[in-house]
Amino acid sequence: MDNVYVIGIGMIRFGKFADKTVKSMAHDAIGLALKDAGLGKEQIQGAFVSNSYWGMFSNQHSIKGQVILRGMGIQDIPITSVENACAGASTALYLGYTGIRAGMYDVVLAVGSEKISNPDKFLSLQAYATSMDIEDVENNMKRFVEMSREFNTVIPPDKAESGDERSIFMDAYAMGAKWHMKRFGSTQHQLAVIAAKNHWHASMNPLAQYQTSMTVEQVLNDKLVSYPLTRPMCAPVGDGAAAAILCSESFLKKLGNARPVKIRASVLGSGIDRDIDAPDIGMRLSKQAYEKAGLGPGDIDTAELHDATAYGELHQAEAMGFCKLGEGGIFAESGATKLGGSLPINTSGGLESRGHPVGASGLAQIYEEILQLRGEAGKRQVESARIALTENGGGFIGVEEAAMCINIFEKV
Repeated sequence: MDNVYVIGIGMIRFGKFADKTVKSMAHDAIGLALKDAGLGKEQIQGAFVSNSYWGMFSNQHSIKGQVILRGMGIQDIPITSVENACAGASTALYLGYTGIRAGMYDVVLAVGSEKISNPDKFLSLQAYATSMDIEDVENNMKRFVEMSREFNTVIPPDKAESGDERSIFMDAYAMGAKWHMKRFGSTQHQLAVIAAKNHWHASMNPLAQYQTSMTVEQVLNDKLVSYPLTRPMCAPVGDGAAAAILCSESFLKKLGNARPVKIRASVLGSGIDRDIDAPDIGMRLSKQAYEKAGLGPGDIDTAELHDATAYGELHQAEAMGFCKLGEGGIFAESGATKLGGSLPINTSGGLESRGHPVGASGLAQIYEEILQLRGEAGKRQVESARIALTENGGGFIGVEEAAMCINIFEKV
């Protein structure tokens, strides 16, 4: 089986864009990726296109990939529309990777584009509920409430009321955070440390939705969303697109000026029914990724983790094996996850600050790590970065993500 490399990346700034469409954002990101790779669109042999909510907002279902790519003259090749909630874009890369490994293609495109901002804020927030079992959403909410009570977290009187404008996922993450606080003694302050760190990283990222640095105190004193999560600890609603060009090793040898990054491992998994105290999907899947890459957690120089909230980063740092279970907050407080630390995490600003247009987020993570391994990340460059990891979760089933993709990359 052939080795697989990323040879081109493209991304537009994430934000809220009334004048942009799913198509136009995808075209911009693809154009940037093709230019970065030094290829023409006619050289693409297969394409995998991620989007989750276009159908809800504009009634475009069924053939999203073909509709997007035909608009820029990419047609006649195999095109696969990918829908895997927040993990859709990384799933697109995984499918391209497996296609090349199987010998089906030499060059493929993976792209994710999503437009979630809408004048009707309720419609935007409602969209996230479709990343759960919609026939069981009400029961899920009841379970979250019951489990939160079971954890018996002491909520300060001035923090008892939560915001009313939030997606169901914020309650899911809040439930997880309260479980962690009850079981391991983690604190809201530790979550604020993570969020403040990510906002600082994003202040150096020209493509981030939010580019304003925040202190820990500012994060703690901001609007409450769902205790213990305040607004800066949560990913915003927004729009955006990102893309990557992958190729085989045999094709790479034909290129003169490529700046390749090798994919050491790409794994995709699904959630299972389990007790909340049992090993979760991140723990299970990271073991597979490390085994395929022939590496371990100690080999990772930098990582982009799925921080739809600050608790997401805290937990995934543990799940990836970067620190002991229960010590994600302590790990963050030590400074290890900040630029200049032993393992900088979410140097892009993460979902919390870079933004989280669902169908594009996984490739935005990958965009950041390719920059890091090329040494092209500017002020937020991780010194001597050689191995990078991305973890991208999607949807929610039971007490864990419905889907997750983990990728490990190596500098060439």
